[in-house]
Amino acid sequence: MDAASGTVVVRVGRWKRILSLDEAMLLGFRRFHSPWRTALARALTTMGDGKTWALVGVSLLATATARGTHLGLRLGRGDAHRDGALPGAQAQPHRPRPTSAIAGFEALAANPDRFSFPSGHTAAAAGVAVAFAGEPHGLGPGALALAVGIGLSRVYLGAHYPLDVAAGAVLGVFAGIAARLLVS
Repeated sequence: MDAASGTVVVRVGRWKRILSLDEAMLLGFRRFHSPWRTALARALTTMGDGKTWALVGVSLLATATARGTHLGLRLGRGDAHRDGALPGAQAQPHRPRPTSAIAGFEALAANPDRFSFPSGHTAAAAGVAVAFAGEPHGLGPGALALAVGIGLSRVYLGAHYPLDVAAGAVLGVFAGIAARLLVS
């Protein structure tokens, strides 16, 4: 794959063709780049990082109310994939980031590590969205909208391939279900 020319190399074999399509979809996001979209995507990515989730969780717990404690604990469990609390969360393939795998590709955001699969930002956001489903005051739909925005921002910024985001969302759904089962 050559990012400068937009040429997609179709590889042989089913898995290799899927990865080629994944790279082509990532490069397709580049046609949407604009200054205001980039600023929005960076803001969404910041909302989905570990520091932000920790700050929100601690803030909820600090309210010392039954609702705040409940939501803070659910948020903490929904984001549990980060500490390996989910079976298999650490047994993932180590797919390199697009900046390392695609010649001439430049991401619009700094990468927190070398590996792309799965998207941790998306997993955390999806986990919190599932954990908050059914909560009052529109928290569930709001968290879901935020999770979708965070996932799209990771592809838009070039930090992840679309399959990385999809895998992160699936992982997050399981973390959110676990949160709902553990914190009722």
